Amino acid sequence: MEKGKGVAFVRKWAIDFTDSSNTPSSRDIPDPPGFSRVSIEQDDSSLSRQKKDAESSWKLQKAWEVAQAPFKNLMMMGFMMWMAGNTVHLFSIGITFSALWQPISALQGVGKVFEPYKDKKVDLLGPKLLFIALNLGGLALGVWKLNSLGLLPTHASDWVSSLPPAQEVEYSGGGIPL
Repeated sequence: MEKGKGVAFVRKWAIDFTDSSNTPSSRDIPDPPGFSRVSIEQDDSSLSRQKKDAESSWKLQKAWEVAQAPFKNLMMMGFMMWMAGNTVHLFSIGITFSALWQPISALQGVGKVFEPYKDKKVDLLGPKLLFIALNLGGLALGVWKLNSLGLLPTHASDWVSSLPPAQEVEYSGGGIPL
């Protein structure tokens, strides 16, 4: 026969999906040995549990990273304050008040910082305590710099204007009586 005429060319391994009337449904075909549909449903629940556990461990890890972030800021601020020196001028005062303001504002927003990491399975007490401790360390560094600049009233001479005048202990008069 000539090519293309007469008998149609049929592939040996081809499957015809157009006529589904004489093919058995998927329910009629038995599962292969060792396969169970129940185990798939159990695997889905264990996978979702594993996914939730992985998510909670990720949240805890990120919470610890956020809690340790003030340490980098502490080191940077300490270096900047050291570079500013101990003389009172605009640059050193600006750095010092920035070193005081940043920990104060961070301490006010502790709840907002750790809000994305809240979960029933994640204990945020440790990261929050570390975050607070590092920010208090930054605050102490700023107060130390204020003291080294001489801007903290730590001596009695700093309070002279608020002290009452000293009482006279002696009275002397002299001269020639008239």
